[in-house]
Amino acid sequence: MSKLIPLNDKVIVKPVGREKTTESGIVLPDTVDKERPEQGKVIATGPGKMMDSGTRQAMSVKVGQKVLFTKYSPNEVEIEKEEYLVISESDILAIIE
Repeated sequence: MSKLIPLNDKVIVKPVGREKTTESGIVLPDTVDKERPEQGKVIATGPGKMMDSGTRQAMSVKVGQKVLFTKYSPNEVEIEKEEYLVISESDILAIIE
């Protein structure tokens, strides 16, 4: 099994589907509204961004957290038939609790 190890301030995210159900019970797939931010679960984080001073800035997200990020920011990769997203920490909008 391959292991993804992100560098610097990169975050590996497993996308989470966002199907919605209307009041009448119709299921709307996540493709209905593609302009909304996306969600995913953090699988791995890099060590943090290297600062000009030579120190690393600590990451603000942790493995296992669910995050909200901009639709067009991630790079999509497929490892062993699983889809993952590689995102810069600065493109993460919020942590979902």
